[in-house]
Amino acid sequence: MKHVLVAEDESAIREFIVINLKRSGYKVTQAENGLQALELFKNSEEVIDIAILDIMMPEMDGLSVCREIRSLNDNVGIIMLTAKTQEMDKITGLMMGADDYVTKPFSPSELMARVDAIYRRVSVNNKSAEKSTESEYLLKSGEFVLNLRNRTLTKNGKLIELTQVEFQIMEYFLSNQGAALDRNDILAHVWGDNYFGEDKVVDVNIRRLRMKIEDAPSNPTHLTTVWGMGYKWIN
Repeated sequence: MKHVLVAEDESAIREFIVINLKRSGYKVTQAENGLQALELFKNSEEVIDIAILDIMMPEMDGLSVCREIRSLNDNVGIIMLTAKTQEMDKITGLMMGADDYVTKPFSPSELMARVDAIYRRVSVNNKSAEKSTESEYLLKSGEFVLNLRNRTLTKNGKLIELTQVEFQIMEYFLSNQGAALDRNDILAHVWGDNYFGEDKVVDVNIRRLRMKIEDAPSNPTHLTTVWGMGYKWIN
């Protein structure tokens, strides 16, 4: 069953989220502070597909929980709940491994659209691609090999750990090598056509990817910027 961890210290907001998740067919585990959320994630007998984390929580803040959860699991979907005044926290959360953020106050339809989109990505990553020949499930570019069956990326044979969002971004670029990809195209391909958020989520994930794959992230030679448009993958 689809399983979501909700960590929010304000009971009214937490109950609002839980009600809407259950109505949409999700199983929900609740936490009222960050430390409890991390313990529940570590000790859950069932796989948790998505974690919804409020940034400002007692015991342990949401950013720290995000970092710890991401270090334990590359494939879990993570959504941060932020206030309008927490602009830097949004970027920090994405850099720490969050897949998306929702700004309070938010509507049930906005929240569920984000959750459903991330769950679809998690589901794809949890299923092995059934391909008949090696050439069908390997995308290659120079020293990089993206394995669609194992959902892995290697550089010169060395494994690079990616979140499920980062993997999808790499798959999109390696499937379109040399093509300039617009931010909105990347957003639609990875986050879905009905994504409510801003395209800055693309920029932050590109920055995070560069830190993992480029020899000099501040002077990228593979994942390059196309000014005024988006990005391009160069072999």
